[in-house]
Amino acid sequence: MARVRSLSQGTQSIRPHESEVDCFYNVVHAPAGAPLLHLSTFGSDMRQSKPKSSQSLQIDEQIARELIVLLEATFSGVNRSAAAVSDGLAT
Repeated sequence: MARVRSLSQGTQSIRPHESEVDCFYNVVHAPAGAPLLHLSTFGSDMRQSKPKSSQSLQIDEQIARELIVLLEATFSGVNRSAAAVSDGLAT
């Protein structure tokens, strides 16, 4: 549970996860008033105990800008306006 301070490509050996989780988001405000996107994942369906927040991240505007660039580079069919409209998130 932390605020993301940097975003860099990793070097660890990884593979796709077999389980899926739900992710909920909220907007909270830092003490100075800047908005932070708060993302919380909840345990997979295979979790033996009752659902609870497994991990959470908070993203500020700078990290959000970096993520937008990374998402557009990773998923060629994604762009800012199309993604917001198709998911009903346009404001």
